[in-house]
Amino acid sequence: MIKVENLSKEFTLTKQQRKEYATTTNKAIAVNDISFECQPGKVFSLLGPNGAGKTTTLRMLSTIFKPTNGSINIAGIDAIKYAQEARKKIGFLTGSTGLYARLTPNEVIAYFAQLYGIPKADYQARREHLYSLLDMHDFQNKRIGKLSTGMKQKVSICRTMIHDPEVVIFDEPTSGLDVITAENIIKLIQDCKIQGKTVIFSSHIMSEVDLLCDDLAIIHKGNLLYSGSMSDFRSNMKESNITAEFIRIVHESQNTVVL
Repeated sequence: MIKVENLSKEFTLTKQQRKEYATTTNKAIAVNDISFECQPGKVFSLLGPNGAGKTTTLRMLSTIFKPTNGSINIAGIDAIKYAQEARKKIGFLTGSTGLYARLTPNEVIAYFAQLYGIPKADYQARREHLYSLLDMHDFQNKRIGKLSTGMKQKVSICRTMIHDPEVVIFDEPTSGLDVITAENIIKLIQDCKIQGKTVIFSSHIMSEVDLLCDDLAIIHKGNLLYSGSMSDFRSNMKESNITAEFIRIVHESQNTVVL
């Protein structure tokens, strides 16, 4: 479970940034007092235009960023006070793979399994499950520097999931990937849901949101515009489809923030 209450994040602007943004203030509010919950066995989608504060929020949840204000509870752990303990419960996938080009997938996955202290028998079973799910057997011994973007993303996913985390955070997991690789990731998310994991993901692809998500939140300019179930969202739509309704909510927020 993820529980977020009154979460905010401010960044200090450099002199150059103040000049670029034509502002005299030295603070930028990326996330402004947002609250929501993500339940086990459900997929929660965090939506918003570019620059809305989605990635900043996900990085706070994954303990990469420390909030300016508010609280984060990850699987019963105060993730601000006990960040190291919370990290053991989290799998976090971003669009940036950050993999070592000279290593093979087998070497990378084994390294991260050791970091998490996974027993050998558990490691082998989990690796086999993920390799089969993501169709990784054919390139498991090739150097990562010679792999395609989709293959690298699969290695990143396996690295994210090898410790069998209770909470999984996906930030634009299928962005820029081919259809087959994207489908593998969608299957993984569905597999996480079946296993009772708490899943939160950000995506600009509304067909994925429509297919996967049980609950959602929409943020824009750091403000929470909507938070609730997907069924309620569909029932109360004023537009004919999810994409149009999302755009309507964002546009209406330009003058009034809807909670």
